[in-house]
Amino acid sequence: MRTKIEFGFNKISRIDDLADLAKLFFPHNKRHQKVFLAVFIELKFADNQFLPSLNWICDRYCLSSRLLEIVRSKMRRLGLIDHVSRFNAKYGYREGWIYSTRFRKSVYKLDKRIRLFKTITDSKQEMKDRDLFKYL
Repeated sequence: MRTKIEFGFNKISRIDDLADLAKLFFPHNKRHQKVFLAVFIELKFADNQFLPSLNWICDRYCLSSRLLEIVRSKMRRLGLIDHVSRFNAKYGYREGWIYSTRFRKSVYKLDKRIRLFKTITDSKQEMKDRDLFKYL
């Protein structure tokens, strides 16, 4: 399964609401966008932003459980949501789903790496960077 997202700077700058965010993560698939919105909104308004299960979302929004699993899986791979083990004391030893910070942190790290790669200008690094073309 692909985790393709359309991550262009123009699209990001035009995000105004959750529907636009859903289109960014699930381009060209309205059914997946609908499931994404259901999970995101229910998690947003849940007590302590913690959901013990996502299965009831299927009944509430008339969604198929297969679609829910596909979208949940992609959201987890992207680092948008995370599963909490029942061994986690922070959540009262309850199993469930929470928002994750992995996506936000990885985008921040990507920004830092790009800035770092642009600023290193010594001659040793120049030779190393130019040597990359030989192997591509």
